Amino acid sequence: MTTQDGTSQRATIALTLLVLINLFNYIDRQILSAVESRMEETFFPESEYPRDPETKQRLDRTIEGKMGSLNLAFMVTYMLTAPLFGFLADRMPRWVLVGIGVTAWSLATGATGLAGTFVVLFLTRCLVGVGEAAYGPVAPTVISDLYPVQKRGSVMAIFYAAIPVGSALGYVLGGKVTTLAGGDWRWAFFAVVPPGLLLGFWCFLMKDPRRGSADPGAVARKATWADYKLVLNTPSYLLTTLGMTAMTFAMGGMAFFMPRYGVQRQSFEGMTPEEKNVLFNEVNLTFGIIVVLSGLGATILGGIAGDRLKAKIPGAYFLVSAIAMGVAFPLILCALWTPFPAAWIFIFLACFCLFFNTGPTNTILANVTHPSIRASAFALNILIIHALGDAVSPTIIGFINGFTGDMTYGFLTVSSMCLLASVLWFFGIKHLERDTAMAPTRLAS
Repeated sequence: MTTQDGTSQRATIALTLLVLINLFNYIDRQILSAVESRMEETFFPESEYPRDPETKQRLDRTIEGKMGSLNLAFMVTYMLTAPLFGFLADRMPRWVLVGIGVTAWSLATGATGLAGTFVVLFLTRCLVGVGEAAYGPVAPTVISDLYPVQKRGSVMAIFYAAIPVGSALGYVLGGKVTTLAGGDWRWAFFAVVPPGLLLGFWCFLMKDPRRGSADPGAVARKATWADYKLVLNTPSYLLTTLGMTAMTFAMGGMAFFMPRYGVQRQSFEGMTPEEKNVLFNEVNLTFGIIVVLSGLGATILGGIAGDRLKAKIPGAYFLVSAIAMGVAFPLILCALWTPFPAAWIFIFLACFCLFFNTGPTNTILANVTHPSIRASAFALNILIIHALGDAVSPTIIGFINGFTGDMTYGFLTVSSMCLLASVLWFFGIKHLERDTAMAPTRLAS
């Protein structure tokens, strides 16, 4: 059964499920960012601080780094196990892997709320990373086998639009649920477990599309190690991945600490704990609204712009991404030195530019890789962009803040990578048409 635009009902159902999963994927991730300052009070209470100012300042620096390491724990396990699941996804039913992944990360998220020590908390975030690794590199390949190249950019944009929406809901729900629970941050993690388990069960009822079914001329077969080497020899794939790494370094670090940064920039000496709590919730709500509005609009428009322009400009996916990233950097600078609440305007505009490339860059990854190795290609991309990107940048910002007392310097340091991403993507424009045409038949002989 097909709809009026030729899309099969099966494809629509699969896309809907994957969008919902991606939504909760990012809700789970950003809840940690929304409540990490509350978690710090639980695991590192001020009542246990030494009274000596110098020793206390040194301990503060260490704690900032430890809280940033929670994101590192998730990212390291996510990026290191993604290649394994990508390899498996090229060889076994993908919906089974997705179902296992969604169920595993949902249970691990619930376990985060049960953590009694920082070590246990750290380990639960590692387990969340493993669960999400079974999903991250697999979902885009299912979409690629359901939708042809001509529509893939717009469809990928719909799928990835769940990132800003889920991230925003994570910030908002994290703050709201914690408030409703009387300040107990643990309930923010408990709340997302039931829907995650339901989505995981739904996955086991789905049927895999044939690999390469939406790529004319593609013949799926079991990939060899020689096939995987071809991925890194594809200029468009390499430049896309390097640019995404630079962008992820900047975006991931700032997103993790944005709630704390917004409070730090607006709090004043003499504020009572109740007043700071109100400010904390206001920042979470404001940033959540900004992310969902700017991110949703930018992700959808970026995918549409890439699809519309590629008929006239073969490298359009690279072009729109490079321009948006180049514009993002000066907007971030304006946000860092503009007083609040006016700074929120520049944060909105910067977020819009940062999200604009999401659909186009992931469409490039799908379009320039053969269906038989596509899951592994996405997994390798995950490994690279996180290993050199947001696995380390939150920790860097945390330590810079600990030494300077002003997170602005940390944000300035990581945001400069936006310019590098823009340059790399400009270089990719000339390669994209050729790499896309060769992808359906490009395997080692």
